[in-house]
Amino acid sequence: MFLWTKDNLPLVEEDQVKKEDQLRRLDIHKSMGPDGIHPRVLRELAEVIAGPLSIIFERSWRTGEVPEDWRKANVIPVFKKGKKEDQGNYRPVSLTSISGKVMERLILGAISEHMEEKKAIRNSQHGFTKGKSCQTNLRAFYDDWLDGQEEGAKLRKYGLVEWTVKWIENWLKDRAQRVVIRGTESSWKSVRSGVPQGSVLGPVLFNIFINDLDEGMECTLSKFADDTKLGGVADTSEVCAAIQRDLDRLESWAERNLMKLNKGKCRVLHLGRNNPKHQYRLGADLLESSSEEKDLGVLVDNRMTMMVHSDRTRGNGHKLEYKKFHLNVRRNFFTVRVLEHWNKLPREVVESPSSETFKTHLDKFLCNPL
Repeated sequence: MFLWTKDNLPLVEEDQVKKEDQLRRLDIHKSMGPDGIHPRVLRELAEVIAGPLSIIFERSWRTGEVPEDWRKANVIPVFKKGKKEDQGNYRPVSLTSISGKVMERLILGAISEHMEEKKAIRNSQHGFTKGKSCQTNLRAFYDDWLDGQEEGAKLRKYGLVEWTVKWIENWLKDRAQRVVIRGTESSWKSVRSGVPQGSVLGPVLFNIFINDLDEGMECTLSKFADDTKLGGVADTSEVCAAIQRDLDRLESWAERNLMKLNKGKCRVLHLGRNNPKHQYRLGADLLESSSEEKDLGVLVDNRMTMMVHSDRTRGNGHKLEYKKFHLNVRRNFFTVRVLEHWNKLPREVVESPSSETFKTHLDKFLCNPL
C-alpha cells in the first residue's frame, strides 16, 4: 500500500526503503552498476542509509528528476546457445545502479497496485502478470481451439498519477550505455529507445505498451511477454479472412508504434486434419507453415500432440523408477504417466526447498527448457 499526500504527492518513508523486499533483501551476489555502489554495502548499511535514500527517492519522484547515474548501464553479453563465435547467440544484459533499482521497485509497486485495481492489463497477457504463467497461456489459447474444434501517452491513458508518469519519462530520457567485456569498457553511447534489459520497470512498462495490441481483434490473441499467438477455428473461408484481417491489424499496430515484428520467427501451425491450410501473410511477406512448433517450452504439432521438450535431464538425482506393465490399462495410470516427465526435470527443479520454489522453477523450466 503506497502513501500519498492530500495533494496526491507520493510519500516515501524510511521503513519502505529498508523493509524486507528492498535494502534488506538485496542479493549481495548481484553485479553493481556504473556508479560502483555494491549491493553488499547497501544491504549491510540499510539502517544507516535508508533515511537519506528515502529523502532522495521522494524528491526524485515528486520532481520527476532522475539522477544521471540511474540512467547509465554497463551492457554485458550473456551467451544463450549455439556457436560462441556467432554474435547473434548472445543477449545483452544491462547492469544498472542498485540504488536506482530500489527506486524502480517503489515505482513498480505503485504502478502494479494501480493497474491491478483498475484491472487495466488485458486477460490476453500472461507474461510478467501475477497469477499467470506459461501454463495459463497455453491452456487459454489451445482450449479455445479445442472447444471450437509511445509510453508517456499510454501511461496517462491508464490514469497513473502525473508524478509517476513524469518520473518514468525522465528515467527513459538521455540514457547511456557502454559495453563491458572482461573488464574492458567501450565508450559511452546514447540510447534513444527501449528500456534496459534486466531493469525492474521494463516488464510492466512493456505490458502497458503492448496492452492495446488486442483492440479490434476478431480472433483469439494470447501473449506471454513479447511472444504472441493469433488463432481461430479456421473451418470456413470467413474465419480465414478474419485471421488475415487480424494479421493486418498487427502489422498496422507495429507501424503506428514504431515497432518491427520479427517476421523471420513467425510461423503458421495448421491444426487438425480438415484444416484448409490457407496461405496467410504478414504485411507483404507470406508466412511459412510448419508441422510443429515449440510454444513456451511445449512442442505442439498439427495433430495437437503436446510434449515437454528437454535435453537437460542430467543431474536429476531424484529420478523415480517404474516397472513395465503387461496390461495397457495400467500404463495409463496417472502416477505412471507423470514419471517420465518427472525424470526429465533438471536438478534445480526437483531439489527445490519448498512447494512455492518448485512452482517457480518449474514454470521457468517449461518456459525455456533448453
